[in-house]
Amino acid sequence: MSNGCPSVAPVTGLYVPGDRPDRFERAAQSGADLIIFDLEDSVAATRKNAALDNVMAWLTQRAAWLSENRDAPDVEVRVNANADHEVETLAAVPASFGLRVPKVHDPSALDRIAELCGGRAVTALIESAVGIEHAARTAAHPSVARLALGESDLASELGSREPEVMDYVRARVLVAALACGLPAPMLSVYPDTHNLDGLRADTERGKRGGWWGRVAIHPVQIPLIRSVFAPSEQEREWARSVVSAVADGGVTTLDNGEMVDSAMLGRAHRILEL
Repeated sequence: MSNGCPSVAPVTGLYVPGDRPDRFERAAQSGADLIIFDLEDSVAATRKNAALDNVMAWLTQRAAWLSENRDAPDVEVRVNANADHEVETLAAVPASFGLRVPKVHDPSALDRIAELCGGRAVTALIESAVGIEHAARTAAHPSVARLALGESDLASELGSREPEVMDYVRARVLVAALACGLPAPMLSVYPDTHNLDGLRADTERGKRGGWWGRVAIHPVQIPLIRSVFAPSEQEREWARSVVSAVADGGVTTLDNGEMVDSAMLGRAHRILEL
């Protein structure tokens, strides 16, 4: 992960506030595939400089562990919008991580980030109606490795968080990402940490909509998210059957009567990789 771009799509992510260094190690050992150190929304304005110092210190201390340990999580740092000094400072840290850039309304704003970030991979957070309209252009920006959706900010602007509204904007972002060769985005945080039934229902809805994985704000959410995206034995058997049946190309029929061809290999391989 030389530039902070994960080699395998993460299934679970976890935000940790940058001004809570007492939580850093717990986050790293939480089992999440991706740890996102936050310098933005979860940090008060008066504590942002301290948060940056905390994150820099941890990344510097754990640089070797992050690059050499296969079990180490991927890492991103969510910077503040228009905070060039944060990007410049983080670019000099000798560790493997990416940047999560909030409020990307227009991809031209990423040009400056690309100049400063030292080649690190960028996850672009789309959090406005304008950002949705420009999602494909943002996905095509050379610094962008992933798209993400900031649903809370977007819902505030749209005046709705109804499932039908979220389905629409999720579909827009998903198509933009895949059209530009990026992986399917991870679902946004589910803010109610006590409502695990609601988390499950919304995560299953997002999975059916083509999204892959989800970021959490509390470790208690991680096992549930992972369980939703874990392939069932039926899915694994289907994937093995598809790979075996169409290994030489062409069209064939499985024992259950389903017609399959090489167009289904992508999904089958992804299931088996998991």
